[in-house]
Order: sequence, then structure tokens, then C-alpha cells
Amino acid sequence: MVAKISLGNSLYGALVYNGEKVNKEKGRLLDTNKIYNDGSGTINIHRAYEDFLRWMPAHTKTERPMMHISLNPHPDDRLSDTDYTRLAHEYMQKMGLGDMPYLVFKHEDIDRHHIHIVALRVGTDGKAVSDKNNFYRSKDICRELEKKYNLHPAEQQKVSPDTPIKIIDPSGDLKRQVANIVKLVGMRYRFQTMGEFNAILSLYNVKAEQTDGCVNGRIYHGLVYFATDNAGNVIAAPFKASRIGKFASRTAIDGRFERAGKEIGDKGLAHHTRRVVASVLAQSSGMDDFIERLKAERIDVLFRHTEEGRIYGVTFIDHNTMCVLNGSRLGKEFSANAFEQRFNSASSETLPVAAPDIENHVENSDRQDNEDNAFTDDGFSAGNSHQHSVGNENSGRDYDDYLPSIPGLDLFQTGPGFDPEEEAFYRAMQRRKKKGRRPKF
Repeated sequence: MVAKISLGNSLYGALVYNGEKVNKEKGRLLDTNKIYNDGSGTINIHRAYEDFLRWMPAHTKTERPMMHISLNPHPDDRLSDTDYTRLAHEYMQKMGLGDMPYLVFKHEDIDRHHIHIVALRVGTDGKAVSDKNNFYRSKDICRELEKKYNLHPAEQQKVSPDTPIKIIDPSGDLKRQVANIVKLVGMRYRFQTMGEFNAILSLYNVKAEQTDGCVNGRIYHGLVYFATDNAGNVIAAPFKASRIGKFASRTAIDGRFERAGKEIGDKGLAHHTRRVVASVLAQSSGMDDFIERLKAERIDVLFRHTEEGRIYGVTFIDHNTMCVLNGSRLGKEFSANAFEQRFNSASSETLPVAAPDIENHVENSDRQDNEDNAFTDDGFSAGNSHQHSVGNENSGRDYDDYLPSIPGLDLFQTGPGFDPEEEAFYRAMQRRKKKGRRPKF
């Protein structure tokens, strides 16, 4: 049996989470301790919250007064509701929490049924039950209960760089799947922007969104993660990075951006992708042929389209070097505008196709990457690797410049890419105008 313990300060949030499972008939309330229970298996969230508050001290120095525990028996164990209830009470007693107010829920939303316990960890005197060595104590208690009730030994699955990454299964434990995907992608791939991060996540039906704001005068920068279907549609409520793990936090991902940039530059990893893409492009008869030929070379390419069908972004995922690269990082020949002219321009059918000048880009890769970063094709539409077309209503903004007006909505509103030469000319003219202004006295 595997136990997971989370400490927090959002008691109401924990009640709502479990209450929604019950309301959707994917769970039921098994038992309570010092909290009202009418025996129907349902829960009145408001009344339960009020009952908890009666046990909450008026003053406490404990910042995280509640705990959310999940007990997960081995999938081969078949337990009755009575068994689950007995396990929950014995576990809480052995953890020193037997006298605290708590609720025991059974979750049936996945094949592996399990229980959740929502409890206070602060007594009426304001003192918290010690959480020292919680992990080791909990593990020993689980082993003890397994032997007592003849349960199969179960250990938490360890994630390693060799663990295969699996696409989201909507019928499974979404939170765990999202966590595993984010962790494995972070361990295995190199990416330098949120767009590139989302490109690789999309292959497994996950997407990430930045959340920036200000609460009580404090500025915060966070991330939330979504599970999606094959069409990129969100299929569940978002998971905050803090619920997934430190490896999924904004700080951790920003750190990976910085390290990836150095590794790609120092090892020249982009050169490999550039050479292969150039070779395949010279042999391809069209977009579909180009995509399939690259797949044979273990490179996924994701095109992004406006509603009118214009290509405004392209991202390459090289599974050989484990690098995710926007087209602009490889050079102008691989930018969104170049592919638009190649595959969508009416005149492209009559123009001879020449292979891009690879050596020139190899010699000037650092300069080219720096120039193109200002015009990155970083927009992305979630979906799997076979979906390379998406509609768009915001037809004038690049992904990295776009910030949603309401957190959680329209993450992937992107527009056609900029023309670097036109943009550079415009900026140069703006600087000249500023220099030519006379000072005011």
C-alpha cells in the first residue's frame, strides 16, 4: 500500500475536490471522525467545513493546518468498503492522528480504487501534530498493515530516465499521469521556451500555462498543467504545479530553459537537426511527405496554421538529440515564412527547390540564433504529433508576446509569425525618430 501525504491550508479546496468525486458518482463518503455523517455516502460540503472550523483553534502558528492523505493498495487487492474504512482508521491511529477530525472518502474514478482522508493536524490548543519523519513512519505503517491484512506489497513506482513516456489515458489517474509526463519530459528533453516545452508535452496530451498575478501585494509567477484529448481539448480541471511537484514549478522549468540553451549551444546539437531537416526538405514533394520523411528520421515537426491556412509557426522535436527547436533557431530557411512560401504559396509549384546552405548556418549559428530569438515561432496548438493544423483568431501576435487576459483561458491564441527583416526595419526607424527629437525645455 502506498500512502501520499500533502500538507496545506486550503481545507475548503480539499473538501470540494472530494465532494466533486462524490457528486459525479465517482466516489463516496465511507466514514468520518468528529464530523457529521448522515450515513448516505454523500457529503454536505458547507456543513462539513463548518464542523471542521469548530475544531480549529482561534490562534495557531501552524501555516498548513490541514492534511490530505491518499492510501493506495496494490491493484490486485480487492477490498470492501468495510476493509477500506478499517484501514483508514488504523492508519490514522498509528500516525498519531486518531483523535483529530477527519473524513474518509473512497475514489472509484479509476480501476485502482483507493481512499482519501481529509484531516486537521492542529489541536484545539493550537499545537500541530508532529510531522517529523512522516514519510518513513508512513511507509513502515503501510508495510505493517499489508502483513496484518494479507495485502500485496506495493511500492511507489520510481521514475527514471529510461521509463517510457505514455500518452494520457482519460480513464486513469490524470494527476499522476500528468506528473509523470512532466517529470520525464524535463529529465529527457531540452527546450528553451514555453512554446517548445508545450510542443513536446503535446505529444502526450498535456499542456502548460503560465499564471502571473498579484495577491495581497505579492507578485507571483506560477504554472498550471492540463490534460487534453487528441484534439487538444481540456478534459479535466487544471493541476497547479505545487500539487504535482517541485520539478514542475515555474522556477524549475525556467532553470531548464537556461541549462538547455547552454547545452544546445556548447554541444552544437542544433546542427544535427538542421542537417537532417535540410536533407529531408530537399527530397520532399509536399508538407505531408516532409512530415513522414522526418518521422522516419525520428524527428517530429509541428506546423501551426491560421484559420486561413497560413503557416505562422513551426517546431521540430528531435528525438535523437532530445532537443525541441523552433524553426527560427535553425535559420531563416526553416522559419514559418519559408515553409509558407514553400508549401502554401501558389508560385512555389513552379519554382525549383534548392537545399538550404547548411555550412553557412553552421558557421554563424550563434549569431543566427540570437537574431531569430526576437522573432521566435513559439506559438503552439496542443494535440498529438499527427495534428499540425489549428485555427486562430488572434492574427497579429507571436506566442511569447501573448499573455492571456484571464488566467486559465485561451493559452494558445497565436497569430502568424513576423517577418524578421520588416520588423528590424521598423524598429530601426523608431530609434531614428527618437534620436531626432529635440529636447523640451
